[in-house]
Amino acid sequence: MKKFFYTLIILFSATLFSFADNHSIRKEGFFSKDFKIISLSEIKNLQNKIILINNHGQNNLDGKQKDCTTIDQVRNRVSLIDKEIKGKKIMLYNLCAHKIEGDMGKAWWISKKPYEGKSKLDKRVEQNLKLVEKLVSLGVPRKQIFVTGHSCGGLTTLLFFSRYPEKAAGGIAYMQACFGKLSKKYKVKKVGIEVALTKFKTKKPAQAELREKLYNEISNKLKVPVLAFTHPKDPFEGLTSDWLDNIEGMKRIVISEDLTINGKKCYKLGKLKTDKFKVKDGHSMDQATCFQYYNPLILKYIESRI
Repeated sequence: MKKFFYTLIILFSATLFSFADNHSIRKEGFFSKDFKIISLSEIKNLQNKIILINNHGQNNLDGKQKDCTTIDQVRNRVSLIDKEIKGKKIMLYNLCAHKIEGDMGKAWWISKKPYEGKSKLDKRVEQNLKLVEKLVSLGVPRKQIFVTGHSCGGLTTLLFFSRYPEKAAGGIAYMQACFGKLSKKYKVKKVGIEVALTKFKTKKPAQAELREKLYNEISNKLKVPVLAFTHPKDPFEGLTSDWLDNIEGMKRIVISEDLTINGKKCYKLGKLKTDKFKVKDGHSMDQATCFQYYNPLILKYIESRI
């Protein structure tokens, strides 16, 4: 009975980073502007391209998942395709990690066992390194390769540059998070960060230990200037993100105090032209069309690194 109960929790709890709107992308490769996937072998003159590697979010901490990403989640990244900087055009590579599993697996989230082995985040960092090296071998200068990511993909981005600072030009992290809805569940706004994280550690000691280990690594080793976006109404790590401000070279953008950008209400668009969805929390702000307000800032950051 106990085993059955745990299985239900794993299958049905909205622990982390859900995908929406039922228009999934499950293939890896370069995006076209109409969301088609183009294989690496089809791309010519790679040496004249600026490559943004997209790391998607996860719907669980350490296990496999069904889908890679969705159209609405990458819409704003796709809007950067073909933008030209210093005579070189931007391309976006969709890096799928949905089939990767950490050594402890999906069930570890409800366990109190200390983490042993390589986590899914560790393996995603290595996956990025492998892709970067492949691109370099095909003629892409390192200074034209950028690692980016949303949610767990954002945390992957920060970890990548903590471990491999010389391997790529720079990174962009959107709503970095991978340890549940800390801000919301532990009522950070009401009790403060320290009290909330203490409660998290009491409830989930093993998970809190891994989080602290990874965050300390980033805090101590990340030296590459990285652009990071956070939102205070992100139920995941929105109100626990101030530590980013203490990292050397970090440029953190707090998007807004509400669900608008530059005074405009934010919506997500779906696969169909008629699809329009309200942004329900700060974790999805980088997926709303209003987020393209920051495209000039992102392009300026990319230009500063190549």
